[in-house]
Amino acid sequence: MDASTQKPVVLSGIQPSGHLTIGNYIGALKHWVRLQDSHQCLFVLVDLHAITVRQDPQDLRKRCYDFLALYLACGIDPGKSTVFVQSHVPAHAGLAWVLNCFTYMGELSRMTQFKDKARKHQANINVGLFAYPALMAADILLYQADLVPVGADQRQHLEIARDLALRFNGIYGQVFNVPEAYIPPVGARVMSLQDPASKMSKSDDNAANYLALLDPPEVARNKIKRAVTDCGAEIAYDPDQRPGISNLVSIYGALSGQDFSAIQAAYAGRGYAPFKADLAEMVAEFLKPIQQEYGKVRRDRAYMHSVLKAGASEAARRSGRTMDKVYRKLGFIEREA
Repeated sequence: MDASTQKPVVLSGIQPSGHLTIGNYIGALKHWVRLQDSHQCLFVLVDLHAITVRQDPQDLRKRCYDFLALYLACGIDPGKSTVFVQSHVPAHAGLAWVLNCFTYMGELSRMTQFKDKARKHQANINVGLFAYPALMAADILLYQADLVPVGADQRQHLEIARDLALRFNGIYGQVFNVPEAYIPPVGARVMSLQDPASKMSKSDDNAANYLALLDPPEVARNKIKRAVTDCGAEIAYDPDQRPGISNLVSIYGALSGQDFSAIQAAYAGRGYAPFKADLAEMVAEFLKPIQQEYGKVRRDRAYMHSVLKAGASEAARRSGRTMDKVYRKLGFIEREA
């Protein structure tokens, strides 16, 4: 066994909806890049999940290419990691059906995300939306993932994946690895610029609430300068009492590498204006190389297709081993090669 196969397996994905934000970078992409050298990483564009809400086909296809280009521009290296589109690997849908048959209605009905989305999309409360956690569990369990980077809003779904792995293993023996959550200790939750009580969302209808990775520099600067702060003028990190300025300090710290106490000391007695001005420039400079690399990758359609083809091939190989084992355990007749 070579050294790479002994590394822990990490599986993570982002739904191609809305606009990738600086929150996605700080909470996910930044850590994905770092994990590539120490883990076997699989990063997926979960397009099957996206269609629980009606999509314009051309827009969905464009966003998948945009997100792929941003993955690569942010430092995901297809030479180190497996990068692919969920719908390119049929085993995701195949295992999702199997897991649907082991998932209880009560478990799915308690999912907070289902309740939230059902309220927002009352004209389209479909079975896919209800069974979404079983597909997410399939995404994870197919690759025998050890760690799954998740935000607080996805913890329920990971718990179902763990429960399903244990349930299936309890009936058929050891088939699935039981995954653990990987939650970065710092900067994992960037909040809305205008409503710091809510998480920054890439699907927010109000563009002033998020910093998109493709925002032009002047747009990004203006969003920072207009971001909600709090009463007073002291630069301090106190999310409970001062969520607005704390959110900006968190972004500053994530981009600069400075801890919160150092940031507070640097701006002691100076007020919000110079802090916001410096942060606005920092954000604009941070976005510049990402956007330049994004432009190069996005224009090279042949390269993107080669990345997706190689990624789908490797993902199919790895997921196929799991599906073969699952089907044997269930009693299905083996397919002739």
